[in-house]
Amino acid sequence: MPMAANDIEQLIREAIPDAVVEIRDLAGDGDHYAAHVVSASFAGLSRVRQHQAVYAALGGRMGGELHALQLTTATPSGDHQ
Repeated sequence: MPMAANDIEQLIREAIPDAVVEIRDLAGDGDHYAAHVVSASFAGLSRVRQHQAVYAALGGRMGGELHALQLTTATPSGDHQ
């Protein structure tokens, strides 16, 4: 069963409370999303670590309920990864 965009956002915000999260359904099928996540907690972390934090927030749903997630992360200062 596909995940709803607001469920993805909620999981991320629960794990990263200061996160500003934007979710887009890329294919209109509830399986392919793009997420842009901005958090001060990403400061000083590599892009890999930032993405790992977001994937951890999804609690293992990647590849199951959530088929594909195109992810970009940034700090509030605008450092995009």
